[in-house]
Amino acid sequence: MNQSIGCKAWAIAEGYIPAYSNGPEPQFTSHETVCILNAGDSDAHVEITIFYSDKEPVGPYRVTVPARRTKHIRFNNLTEPEPIPHDTDFASVITSDVPIVVQHTRLDSRQAENSLLSTIAYASS
Repeated sequence: MNQSIGCKAWAIAEGYIPAYSNGPEPQFTSHETVCILNAGDSDAHVEITIFYSDKEPVGPYRVTVPARRTKHIRFNNLTEPEPIPHDTDFASVITSDVPIVVQHTRLDSRQAENSLLSTIAYASS
């Protein structure tokens, strides 16, 4: 079953991790997530580069998504080469050695009324 779908280069132009949250952790910790689907028969070796408005890009953050699997990665949990700062606008470019599908999700729990946003990332063929 070879379901190799997607693209090798993706971008999420919008990112922001609030400095505080409302509710029990880790379920209600405000976060940004990149959701990666690897429907193919080979592991995906993924690199994430973070871009800022006032300093040079940081990365790559390296992740492997096994063949025929999905992985949800909270930007809050990326630490190498350095943690992504809270209360800072950022964007990301995600590249892979095999085609993948990328979705962006944000949970903003700064208020008791939580807000969840999810959208497909921009794909470049």
